[in-house]
Amino acid sequence: MRAEIARLRAERKAIILAHNYQRPEVQEIADYVGDSLELSIKASQLADVEVVVFCSVDFMAETAKLLAPDKLVLHPDPRAGCPMAEMVTPERLREMKAQYPGVPVVCYVNTSAAVKAECDIAVTSANAVKIVNGLDADTILFVPDRCLGAWVQQHTEKTLILWPGYCPTHNRILPAHVLAARGAHPGAKVMAHPECPMPVLDLADIVASTSGMLRLAREDPAAEFIVATEEGLLHRLRTENPEKRFHHVAGVALCPNMKKITPEKVLWALQDLQYPVDIPADVADRARRCIARMLEASK
Repeated sequence: MRAEIARLRAERKAIILAHNYQRPEVQEIADYVGDSLELSIKASQLADVEVVVFCSVDFMAETAKLLAPDKLVLHPDPRAGCPMAEMVTPERLREMKAQYPGVPVVCYVNTSAAVKAECDIAVTSANAVKIVNGLDADTILFVPDRCLGAWVQQHTEKTLILWPGYCPTHNRILPAHVLAARGAHPGAKVMAHPECPMPVLDLADIVASTSGMLRLAREDPAAEFIVATEEGLLHRLRTENPEKRFHHVAGVALCPNMKKITPEKVLWALQDLQYPVDIPADVADRARRCIARMLEASK
């Protein structure tokens, strides 16, 4: 199967991108593994690539299409959606905006293109605090993740109106899991993703995005870590740092939608060029501006 994937990848002038939460066997056949925005930017920068197979949940493949509109972006399983992203719709967001006229809307990148089109600027878990603090407004509507929003609220003097969305996978991680992991691995440093509930973040040694966790694992002298995020990240942490030990905080943080992508589905995507990401032009233009503002503000 790997040989056939490699043959088709060359024939189609394709690249395979895999999010950090993908199955190990999917990460291993990918050209690049990373977070959603990092991979979308990579797709836009490769001039000799015509086809992008994005192993992820749906909004991530949409973001790649927004940043690389000239490429054929394929999502291997259209059923692999993001529950958090689905907790906000353009219609409901417009209703909320009507209640707060003139208040800028900041959206987590974990949203659909249609929602991004209704927002002023996007953020990632890595740059959310910086971008919110840089906005010329005292009150901000933040969608859809109430947990990331609560984390940002602790690092800004602005008032955030939080949408009641959340990541079901990260919200399964409880303070009791962290305490039990600390008991089992005394001395290990706890890394937690800001999509976790605030009581979990309060127990962590560091709160970081997936890219931040990867960087910390490389640079921190600690030899042992407890990781409070989706369990797929541990494959890359262990691969890149074989001399260190990584423990998942609990066996509950597994995203079933991320795991819907398999090597077989990657092969089928390359064989039949299924399933292409298509975003209406008017939506794409407005959503692209939302992301472009974030990229500019992140410099």
